[in-house]
Amino acid sequence: MLRIGQISESFYPIVDGVGRVVYQYADMLGKAGHDVYAVTPQRDTGCRGRFPFEIVDYVGYPVPGSPQCRFGFSALDSHYNTRTRQISLDIVHTHSPYFAGTEGLRLSVRSKCPLVSTFHSKYYDDFMKYTHSEAIAELGVKYAVDFYRRCDEVWAVSRSTASVLRDYGYNGPVRVMENGSDIRDIRPEDRAAACAAFGLDDELPVLLFVGQLDWKKNLLRILETCALLKTEGLRFHLVMAGQGCDARHIRTKATALGLADVLTFTGHIEDQALLDGLYQRGSIFFFPSIYDNCPMVLREAAVMGTPALVSRGSNPAEVIRDGENGFIADDNTRAMADAAARALSDPEQLTRIGLCARKTIPVSWEHILHDVEGAYAELIERFADEGVRQRSLRSRRGLLNKLESSPL
Repeated sequence: MLRIGQISESFYPIVDGVGRVVYQYADMLGKAGHDVYAVTPQRDTGCRGRFPFEIVDYVGYPVPGSPQCRFGFSALDSHYNTRTRQISLDIVHTHSPYFAGTEGLRLSVRSKCPLVSTFHSKYYDDFMKYTHSEAIAELGVKYAVDFYRRCDEVWAVSRSTASVLRDYGYNGPVRVMENGSDIRDIRPEDRAAACAAFGLDDELPVLLFVGQLDWKKNLLRILETCALLKTEGLRFHLVMAGQGCDARHIRTKATALGLADVLTFTGHIEDQALLDGLYQRGSIFFFPSIYDNCPMVLREAAVMGTPALVSRGSNPAEVIRDGENGFIADDNTRAMADAAARALSDPEQLTRIGLCARKTIPVSWEHILHDVEGAYAELIERFADEGVRQRSLRSRRGLLNKLESSPL
């Protein structure tokens, strides 16, 4: 049995991919018998007695423009610090190099244990979206790389994600640790419930997007593609499920493109069965994002037998074999429209490709758990060497001292 700290700015019940991954790690490791502490800024998680892990939180505040994340200065929260001084950890796992990374440094130094961090997001793109400053984006990436160099091990959620991290300048080893999926049965009653809930005509093909309503997801490509398909006479329904910082602007743009009569916004869907039904009803999971590294929603769609249409060269395309378990098209409106029209023209082939997606794309969380436990054990064993441990802790203390002396 291990005592494991999972550290993240985003956590249940928020809806972004990183928070959901951290929840799955905490949940599956807790159910496997480990003592798991989810360290995160405060949010309403409901009754905590139903979780197989402990939530240790500190005062948190919303991140402007990014409602799924919260930030907080854990070092200033006396109650939190009293609690964490009573916890001795065997390993600390952070899921961000920033606020979560700093707290991971502190906790791992205090417990004199190894530190692992997973690279999830394209931080340069995030900084550019919210600051519109190349200088700030480059500074943010530089800090992230410096943080990862202090970790005992760095993980990435896919091979292409690891390549992004190396492009940022990180030159150390990277272990690829994929995200898992809950492998569930396909239940026709869930499909029927989704059709009823959202008024979907069973005769029309459905183009489905699930995720944050954020322009960085390449949502303009979806809207423009659907507008082109509509002008060319293809009958379909577009469903966009989720919430996000650009929701209002996306609605306005969709109306301007003449999509109001073929488009349904569902908002955030908390009911997993209803979401499963919506995935089933989708003819194509339309996910042209260039930003995303390893989207869980693409895997969830595949679990329900729905093939995805993705952008050529994107990280999501890593798991797609064009025409076998999904569809790949160049990231332009004409190419996307042609790919969607061809796919929808042969419903029987579309069904076969969806079943192949179900067989080849999702990896069960149980399988991932086996790999995670093995990787943790290897890291802890390596860290037992006194020389390795002292060098690692010295490096982390150096970064902590730098952060504590910084005016920022």
